Amino acid sequence: MAIPAPNSPPDPALVASNRFGLGARPGDRARIAGDPRGYLKAELRQPDIALISLDDPAYAGLLGSTSAIHASMAANFQRKLDREHMATAPAQPATASVQAMSAQAASAQVTPAQSVPPPAAPPKPAPPIEATLFRAEAQARFDKALRAEAGFVERLVYFWSNHFCVSVAKDNIVRASAGAFEREAIRPFVLGHFADMLMAVERHPAMLFYLDNQQSVGPDSRAGKNRQRGLNENLAREIMELHTLGVGSGYTQADVTSFAHILTGWTMAGREGRLGEPGSSVFNANAHEPGDAVLLGKTYPAGGMGQAEAALNDIASHPATAQHIATELARHFISDEPPPAVVARLAKVFTKSDGNLRALASTLIDMPEAWSTPLAKMRSPFDYIAAIRRATGPGPAIDPGQSLNWLNALGEPLWQPPGPNGFSDQADSWASAEGMKIRLDIAWQAARQVKDIGNPNDMLDAVVGPSASPETRQAIARAESKQQGLALLLMAPEFQRR
Repeated sequence: MAIPAPNSPPDPALVASNRFGLGARPGDRARIAGDPRGYLKAELRQPDIALISLDDPAYAGLLGSTSAIHASMAANFQRKLDREHMATAPAQPATASVQAMSAQAASAQVTPAQSVPPPAAPPKPAPPIEATLFRAEAQARFDKALRAEAGFVERLVYFWSNHFCVSVAKDNIVRASAGAFEREAIRPFVLGHFADMLMAVERHPAMLFYLDNQQSVGPDSRAGKNRQRGLNENLAREIMELHTLGVGSGYTQADVTSFAHILTGWTMAGREGRLGEPGSSVFNANAHEPGDAVLLGKTYPAGGMGQAEAALNDIASHPATAQHIATELARHFISDEPPPAVVARLAKVFTKSDGNLRALASTLIDMPEAWSTPLAKMRSPFDYIAAIRRATGPGPAIDPGQSLNWLNALGEPLWQPPGPNGFSDQADSWASAEGMKIRLDIAWQAARQVKDIGNPNDMLDAVVGPSASPETRQAIARAESKQQGLALLLMAPEFQRR
């Protein structure tokens, strides 16, 4: 099932709700239509709009990353002890008393009038702590998506979380802390400065663990000489290739190796707590490569943790970083092949504002190309599910299980990208025939769960408006039931495109 791309300038209200936001809720279009740009910019002015506070009773089940990782470490250690105990425990022969009880039970006479209760079912084991934390974080993310006014800031959170991604497939430690990583390293800085977000991301324990920097030891460091452990370049390479400068920006393999030396010592405290609170981000001076280092032609004097901080700050303001970030933002919000003028303007704002992400977001809103380019990109799976929930209501269930299952089916499992480069941002990645079939199944499931649908034609006007094509209107008008009409709306090109 293919969804044709439009070729005419889109309705500004639809641009605000679909291209920049998470989809209109009933009643939103009336608030958007008068001033779509102002509607979006109002979100940028709200203080702390991106934050998820642990002081909010709605998020009482969440833990900070250090506590979450410590809990996972403790649980993993206990699971290890349990396995060892099961492997070494000898089989216990039946005791005489047990044998006697068995014989007595076998000889007992049970008459038809007697009632023999069925054996009690064994209690279900508690889910692993990592699964409990993951679901609590997932619910908080879905809740923020539903509560958001326009959803532009939430879209920025998802963009940066995918740009600086970690994957729960790595290990239970990341499964326990991926949500906390997004809350702590992405959300506080999403409208701040890029250098601050970069620093928070790269020193976060989830990222250090995901990209193996806890295994990286300077060859000439005290730990390197004593333990014969080596350098790991994963974090250094991904920072330069994916997070900042970008492929083809001029850095060399020698730069990667030098940067890996600079980053040695940035690690996560282990379960024993020798370096600090278990699960916390720490600097291990014994593992840090001593001496000066040359990176991108500049010499960074020996200085422990400050050496890497100075290098990161310089990379954050590098012209190649401005170009890379501008390209990624323009590709995400405007088109797969963004106009060069758009990229150039965003890069200029990035450089002049010292990487001010609020200024970048405001510039995106002001760009004429953002309002004239047809809505040709496909909504990502998370955006699509959020749009469904916003259009139809979240439903009676609070548990995030169904939404998580839908994400898995659509190929974008939450916080589980296929690699450090995150999920694809290209439209054709989500527009396969199989993917569209799964979206149709999800649209049907969502439509069947709505208790009071009302008139699907009215909902079409409420969430899509005048951009709905005659074909879409005719298909919904001819639907055999309200559920079918709603499902057709949720599959309409105008609903799928952003």
